[in-house]
Amino acid sequence: MIIDLRSDTVTKPSKPMLEAMMQAKVGDDVFREDETVNVLERKIADMFGKDQALFFPSGTMANQTALKLHTNPGDQVICDKYAHIYNYESGGASFNSGVSCKLIDGNQGMFTAKQVEEAINPDAYYYSKTSLVEIENTTNKGGGACWDFNELLRIKDVCNKNQLGFHLDGARLWNALVVKNESTKQYGGAFDTISVCLSKGLGCPIGSVLVGDNEIMKDALRIRKIFGGNMRQAGYLAGAGLYALDNNINRLREDHKKAKEIEAELLKLSIIKKVEQVETNIVIFELNDDVDEKLFISRLANKNIYMISMGNKKLRIVTHLDYTNAKHEKLINNFSSF
Repeated sequence: MIIDLRSDTVTKPSKPMLEAMMQAKVGDDVFREDETVNVLERKIADMFGKDQALFFPSGTMANQTALKLHTNPGDQVICDKYAHIYNYESGGASFNSGVSCKLIDGNQGMFTAKQVEEAINPDAYYYSKTSLVEIENTTNKGGGACWDFNELLRIKDVCNKNQLGFHLDGARLWNALVVKNESTKQYGGAFDTISVCLSKGLGCPIGSVLVGDNEIMKDALRIRKIFGGNMRQAGYLAGAGLYALDNNINRLREDHKKAKEIEAELLKLSIIKKVEQVETNIVIFELNDDVDEKLFISRLANKNIYMISMGNKKLRIVTHLDYTNAKHEKLINNFSSF
């Protein structure tokens, strides 16, 4: 039995999802003739109350397209120091869009409207122009933490007053919606653009979607082409997305429950210095200074249990739909042996 908790992207399509994929009606999406892609894009646009949605092969490409839609070379983007667009997209913000990032020292990847106001550059020619605020919900490096929606609305007010765009990296937004009992329409009303992932948490083999209104999205298709992201018979992948939206959102509660139980077990271990508070499906914990991180990881790997190191003795566990009750029981039993 292999227990892979490195990410919620390691899942394999279920048999019903594979069947939905094989039944998809496809066409050439470069000509915008793939029926299933069109259905998926329309469905997600409607969910968020936006004019348009565009299907991407990855969340990184969706985010990078959003940055390019909102900015010009030389501009500056405000984001948290833990932001995915800054830490995990290979410097794409500077390479693709020629922008820099003003990093906010937030709390678990989240910051306040006041911090945004303080981060906006003065309106003088020798400063880079602040043009976009970007947030991530849930926060990956923040341990799957969920934003306070009222704070997001306050940030939106700051953006409106200062003519700034507002983009949401919603790679794990589905998790936040389930935990906070919030709606896609709420988020669609608060943000100019939103990227959502269909593989993280929802079990698809590939795919993310970017949504926005007509004005901001008018060049999205062209930018996706520039990035090499246009696909042909992509409906087989979109079919997985449609299945996931209909069947795999509410079950995220199971992943959250298991993550909370893992948190409780880790808190019992004397070798653990700290466990970040768990809200969704990510558990980040820190080993004591005298614990050998490599030895800890290899000891678990020898039992076919895998997790990821985040550096400085911090480790990450991510629960997902392929992490069964039997695997959960085995993990808990192994923790009790430390």
